[in-house]
Amino acid sequence: MTDDGVRDEGTETTALREALAAEHAAVWGYGTVGAALTAGSRPQVSAAENAHRDVRDRLAELLQQRGDDPVPAEAGYALPFPVLSAVDAAALAVVLEDGVAAAWVRVLDQAVQSTVRRMAVDELAGAEVRAVGWRGAAVRTPVTTPFPGLPQG
Repeated sequence: MTDDGVRDEGTETTALREALAAEHAAVWGYGTVGAALTAGSRPQVSAAENAHRDVRDRLAELLQQRGDDPVPAEAGYALPFPVLSAVDAAALAVVLEDGVAAAWVRVLDQAVQSTVRRMAVDELAGAEVRAVGWRGAAVRTPVTTPFPGLPQG
């Protein structure tokens, strides 16, 4: 936002860059999630990873169209906890989806263009749908959050 509290494309672009960074982290993190799960769970992991790859690629293209350099992926990311079991892997997937959701809430808050708002709503919804499945696998209740992407508590 500008000093007078008005949204502008600069703050929207900053939020999009943050979302891109979150999508990079999610793509990387799903590699760890998939490695800790059985082969039967891999289709769910592949679907989530592919969804994040698709969004990442669309975001990078959007930023390039705006004349902005997309945020590059990091070489590696620190895990928030050791992933030693399938439950840990599902819990990591929840963390990844919650992180992406928080980034999309920021985009929604800073969006100027209606197409960006629509993208933010769609991606926020997608992250929560995926998180619901992972919360169940991580034996977390409730499996849904009333306001995805916002701090709970």
